[in-house]
Order: sequence, then C-alpha cells, then structure tokens
Amino acid sequence: MTNIKDIKNNVLRDIYKAKSFKDLQIIKIRELGKKGKISLLMKSLSTVSNEEKKSLGKTYNELRLKVLDTLAVKEQDLKDIEIINKINNENLDITLPVRSGNNDDEGKIHPISRTIDSIIDIFANFGFTVETGPDIENDFNNFTALNIPDDHPARQDHDTFYIKNEVDENRKLLRTHTSPVQIRTMINKNPPIRIIAPGRTFRSDDDATHSPMFHQIEGLVIEKEVNMGHLKSLIKSFCEDFFEVEDLPVRFRPSYFPFTEPSAEVDIGYSKKGNSINIGKGSDWLEVMGCGMVHPKVLINCGIDPEEWQGFAFGLGVERFAMLKYGIADLRNFYEGDIRWLDHYGFSLQGVPSNTWSKFREG
Repeated sequence: MTNIKDIKNNVLRDIYKAKSFKDLQIIKIRELGKKGKISLLMKSLSTVSNEEKKSLGKTYNELRLKVLDTLAVKEQDLKDIEIINKINNENLDITLPVRSGNNDDEGKIHPISRTIDSIIDIFANFGFTVETGPDIENDFNNFTALNIPDDHPARQDHDTFYIKNEVDENRKLLRTHTSPVQIRTMINKNPPIRIIAPGRTFRSDDDATHSPMFHQIEGLVIEKEVNMGHLKSLIKSFCEDFFEVEDLPVRFRPSYFPFTEPSAEVDIGYSKKGNSINIGKGSDWLEVMGCGMVHPKVLINCGIDPEEWQGFAFGLGVERFAMLKYGIADLRNFYEGDIRWLDHYGFSLQGVPSNTWSKFREG
C-alpha cells in the first residue's frame, strides 16, 4: 500500500525548498493536477472496497488539504520576500500625487461566473472533473442518444433553435442542455467516469424566469457499483455547501425524464417573508434541480454495457441558483449589461479561485 507518510514528507519538503512561484506551480501540478500523484490516489478509491474507501478517503483528503495549506503558506512567504526585495531595491518618488481611493472603475465578476466557479469548486472536492462541448450540436447527441422520442415537444421548432440544413436528418441545432457533453464523454472515454459539464444552452423562451440563452451544469457518474443512495447523498451535500446551510431540508420527488430511470426532482426547504426568501427554514419547498439513474438505453447508445456499469446524472440551472443565493428577482437582469446592476451584484476580483470558469469556456 502507498506509504502516505513518505509522500506527505516528500511533498512538504519540496514545497519548503521552493525558491519561486514557478517552482510552487510545478509542485502543484505534479501532485494535485488532473494526472497528479495525489489526484490519482483519490481516483484509485473507486477500485477498493467500501470499508477501505472510508479510511483511505479520509487519509487521502487530509493529505490533499495539508498540501494545499502548505502551498498557500509558502506562496505568502514568497510574496513577502518579493515585497521586501522591492522595498530594498526600488526608489520611490514620494512627490507623486496620491491615486484616488475611488473604486468605481474596479471590474466586477458577474454573478453567473461566480456561481459557476463556486459549483465547480464544490464538485472538485468530490472528485469531479470538468468537461465541455460545442454550442452547436447534432440531433443524435442532443436527443436520440438520450432516449428522447421523436415526438417529444423539445424536438419541435417552437422549442429548439435549429440551423437550416438541406437534409433534415443531419440538421444541426443549438444545444438545449449540456447533456450532449455527457454523451460525448461516454462515447470517447472508458468508465469509470465522474464529470460535471458547465456551459451555455439555448431554448426558444423569454420572460422574467426564462432566457433564450442560459447556463446549465450537469453531472454524470458511471461506476460499477453506484446507486440512488449515492446520488441523494451527493446532492444533499452539494446543496448544503452551495447555500451554506447545515442540515438543509432536501427531498426527492418521483418524476420522469427520458434519459434517467428512476428519475426525481430535488426540492429544498425555504420560507418567504415579503419578497425575501430564506433558504433552509420554513415548511415550504422549492424545486431546484432534476436527477436520476442513467437509463440503460442511454448507456447502450454510448457503447457501455448496462449489465456491468451503472450511473447517475443530475442537472441544474445556474441562473436559478444564482437568483436564489444572491436575491436576484428577474433573470433578464443578468444579460442587460447595466453597469449599475453589476456594480451592486458583482463580486470583487480579489480572492478569485484559481480555477475560474474562464479557463473552461468554449472559444
């Protein structure tokens, strides 16, 4: 078995010896990157028994957190040294006029970007990686592979933006959800799979709670032993982390989606006073997302044996989650480009996570 103590000591020693930010970045990628040593240890948990998974999972996560904390401390030390060197080596002209303390010109992070960043960070802690796909899709990836019947309303021209083709069978469309990313991943990669797929989606709809263009994040897990209990536990933990509410009331209502069976709608508890919504308190329920076990036909369409592999999937609207968390009443405000609105609801550039959404945007 891997000697965790030796790994920990070696990594911490390398961090302490680092002389520059470049050295720290190399160590971070080597240990915590997609193919890093610690990341591979986390992925190896899918191959061990449930009993081993509990103990090893805790050990590996403690190792990961220790390395992250040590990297942060070392980075601050290097910054302090850099500042001291500048003070000692640079001559400052103290006669220059003082810069204005007005922060009106400071750029702000849009609530959509901030929400996507937060969700990516949360699911990264559960071992999910990010996958993306094109905005323009084909009929198979967007509908057929997902077990959506030919007469389903979503296939109609009044619901979906189709791109005119000479041959209707091969016509392209603006994807109506990020589910095609799941299809592409299952076709091109061998399981086990654990991904989230953030991105733009398009539907022919426009009002206070709907937009022709909006954002979704969908998740997919394909493993040999996974069930509805795993899905429910993950969704509950995610909702508690995102809304920052301990013991958040969460319920799962039976529902129907062509691509999952069984399927469920996810509700969270809330109360409303005037125009204010209080998440986590009260006896009312608010629908926030859908989920379910991946339909065997979807697995077969992607070349995966449903007798050997099972999976679950979930999806949520980014705008809806942003509106609930930040108290935004009208979805259309996200896209009107009002600087005053962004100044009020936007977020400071300071303290932005290193894995911001901009790294994953298509084109």
